[in-house]
Amino acid sequence: MMADPHPDTSRTTGRSSTLGVLRTYLGPLKWQVLGLAALLLSGVGLNLLLPQLLARFVDNAKLGRAADPGLLIRLAGIYIALAVGVQLLNASATFVGARVGWTATNRLRADLMAHLLSLDMREHKERTPGEMIERIDGDVTALSNFFSQFAVRVFGAALLLTGALVMFYSVDWRVGVGVTAFTVVTLIAMNRVRKLGVEPTRLEREASAKLFGFVEERLSGLEDIRALGTGGHHLNAFLRTQREFFTRSIWSWRRRSVVWQLSMILFAAGYVGVLAAAVGLYAAGAITLGTAFLMYQYMSMVEEPIDQLTQQLQELQKAGASLGRVGEILSLRSAIEGGTQPLPAGALSVAFRGVDFSYTPDDPDARGVLHGVGFTLPAGQTVGLLGRTGSGKTTLTRLVSRLYDATGGQVTLGGVDVRDVPLKTLRQRVAVVTQDVQLFQASVRDNLTFFDPDMPDERVEAALHEVGLDTWLARLEQGVHTPLPTGSLSAGEAQLLAFARVMLLDPAVIILDEPSSRLDPATEGLLTAAMTRLLAGRTAIIIAHRLDTVARADRILVLGDGHVLEDGERAQLARDPRSHYAELLRAGVLDDAEGVLA
Repeated sequence: MMADPHPDTSRTTGRSSTLGVLRTYLGPLKWQVLGLAALLLSGVGLNLLLPQLLARFVDNAKLGRAADPGLLIRLAGIYIALAVGVQLLNASATFVGARVGWTATNRLRADLMAHLLSLDMREHKERTPGEMIERIDGDVTALSNFFSQFAVRVFGAALLLTGALVMFYSVDWRVGVGVTAFTVVTLIAMNRVRKLGVEPTRLEREASAKLFGFVEERLSGLEDIRALGTGGHHLNAFLRTQREFFTRSIWSWRRRSVVWQLSMILFAAGYVGVLAAAVGLYAAGAITLGTAFLMYQYMSMVEEPIDQLTQQLQELQKAGASLGRVGEILSLRSAIEGGTQPLPAGALSVAFRGVDFSYTPDDPDARGVLHGVGFTLPAGQTVGLLGRTGSGKTTLTRLVSRLYDATGGQVTLGGVDVRDVPLKTLRQRVAVVTQDVQLFQASVRDNLTFFDPDMPDERVEAALHEVGLDTWLARLEQGVHTPLPTGSLSAGEAQLLAFARVMLLDPAVIILDEPSSRLDPATEGLLTAAMTRLLAGRTAIIIAHRLDTVARADRILVLGDGHVLEDGERAQLARDPRSHYAELLRAGVLDDAEGVLA
């Protein structure tokens, strides 16, 4: 009932590409990134110094009795101190990297949620809620793991690899050239094979989204599944969906594992080459034993960063697939955009002028829902909307609040085309109460205000009193702050809470989709009294399935097969024995409308 969130769409422009997403969400954290770089540089510098100390220690220890015990002790002490320093710097870099990664992806998660909420209903009908959850949670979590580790491991590994290669050149330029060639070949080979995992990973994420969607839909329809005894069939369908996810996961893992399998083979050859060179140089007297040991240590420093790069390439594959899927969502643009023209104050008239509508406007063979609908509802009046199932009643009301846009004709409020009104303004002035009231596992206050922290408790309590829930409110231990578990209210209480939401919003136009269709007579009387207070001084459209609901309507509008069959004042239509409304009155119930309006 409250206004929909509409983020600044300009912020999402340019985020559809991978670099665009990275630039948008990592760019504002540049100072933390620079601090992270300083920590990594310091840690790499100390890490490169440690083998030098170890080589000096080995060369001095080899002297036997001629060795200087004091020097050995000092070298050991310095080595231990620097090793501890390296660990502290690495821990600090990991902390800062995780902070940068989670800060960036939390912003992405929030913007992605706001963007999804801003999309029009066509987009939401094409995707299940489970798929949306997977995009916001699963894909962004994969990115958060990547962001939090990538800078530390990849950037740090690149620095360490560069430093180790420089050290090889300082020992012997021929060894340096050989290790450099080995490193280039290894990186090129792994970069080529890593691409094998991108498409399988994307398909794996899609299968995961499909699984989430399946579970969400079955949980939503749990009552029907149990009542009809079809649990076994749905379980079989779940197993088929899960099998597809499992199969794609295994295939994706196998493709990604090629990277580290190749790495193991190449480094086995690399170690053999470095050890052979060390042995040869030592036998020729070109290097000392400590330097030979130094070469082995630096080879491990080449292996470690490439191994880190190998692992992160797999994470990069996952992140690349997730970035692509997130970019697809961020690139979506709502076909419904607001204008800049304000609405007049007070109650608003509603007018349809030759309105056509189809849910599939791009399909020329598709059958439209509304055809040339035209009527005018004066400001402050109530119209009862009648018609058999599929006549277009609900669709007509969706066009007023712009959940969809008419494919032809014009809808106006207070003489202003709804397409020229800012969406936030429109949905503050038009409130919709459906039969299925959505309640959240939150406090009474949050359920009424839609988590608006600025709404005073007094206004919330006043709205509850206004709809007749004062006695119910008095029984709550924590008042409006009492948690309201889903399913704890009767249908009547849920409808009254929906009315209280509208009271807080104070709209100019109210749309009610048969608020009393599931209520007993006593509760219906309470709801009718609340509805009378709610509609006072406001324009209202009531979709009716009971005659009592429209007994106090000013006008009656009868739809049939997308056309206006009848439009006029209720009292006048009731007196006209040839009117559709009079036939319904004679039938006594609107349940017979299928036959009367056919």
